[in-house]
Amino acid sequence: MKIDMHNHFYPAAYLDAVEKTESSLSIEKDGRGRNVITDGGVRIVTLTEPMTEPARRIEDMDKCGVDMQIISLTAPNVNFVEAEQGLELARAANDGIAEVVSLYPDRLVGLASVPLKNVDLACGEMTRAVNELGLKGVAIGSNIAGIQLDNPLLIPFYQKAAEMDLPVFIHPMTPAGSEVMKQYRLAPLIGFEFDLTLALCRLVYSGIMEQLPELKIVISHLGGAIPYLFERIDNGYRAYPECSENIPRLPSEYMKRVYYDTVSFYQPALLCAYLAVGAEQLVMGSDYPHVIGDLERSVTTIEEMEIPQGEKEKILGNAGSILNM
Repeated sequence: MKIDMHNHFYPAAYLDAVEKTESSLSIEKDGRGRNVITDGGVRIVTLTEPMTEPARRIEDMDKCGVDMQIISLTAPNVNFVEAEQGLELARAANDGIAEVVSLYPDRLVGLASVPLKNVDLACGEMTRAVNELGLKGVAIGSNIAGIQLDNPLLIPFYQKAAEMDLPVFIHPMTPAGSEVMKQYRLAPLIGFEFDLTLALCRLVYSGIMEQLPELKIVISHLGGAIPYLFERIDNGYRAYPECSENIPRLPSEYMKRVYYDTVSFYQPALLCAYLAVGAEQLVMGSDYPHVIGDLERSVTTIEEMEIPQGEKEKILGNAGSILNM
């Protein structure tokens, strides 16, 4: 089985709700006539056809030999507004994703979005999305409108996800310091990777993963730079008291419990992650249908790895076991 853990869909009701919400976001046409989501006039996402047309998505999956996709909302998600409005956006997104999944139940599975500025509302919507809509996990940002993922206010959310045995998929969001990344589209190219690296380090150093050993974290984009920096992160634990006060073991031991999706498409990076955490902790991802995602290469770059065939098959299909399918 080839199961794509990291790809995205925008339900029409969610996009309508975004346009009606009072915020700096809007949906406009670019110079090529494509719909784009902008924030204060700055492009965030180009809305490609498969982001809103499920039939086109199935065609592309068939062409690339992908059996299933785990679909989730991407930026701007639901936390760019206050929690009550965020709940409305989340419900529109989750209902829409569940509807699309119902059209293709053998090909698509959905992840929920939740309004994390109010953890009670977030836990309630996560429970509704799973128990009533049949979604299989939850997707969150690498920061919540600037709130870091180790904020103590979020711990009840992690506890609830662990209790429900749901994977928490961490997707990059606009990083701190993005004002220096405006040229050359550096925020999505490298800023996202900084933010993923920061998010996972904080989850580990804070002790949240020590407190919740059953919490299933899936981090996108190979975890940013995490596998490349394992030894440096461990050296921080050895050298700096504040890096060890909340955890009794090396940070890399917790990081080896995390699942890393393969959105990289670069053989040396994939091999680094494979050597760092093993095939059991890698999961196929495409970032389809973003303009810098690649459904075809999400398959071929794994198939071309110089590792045993059985290990490749684990990576291609691990998403099924993560979601208890």
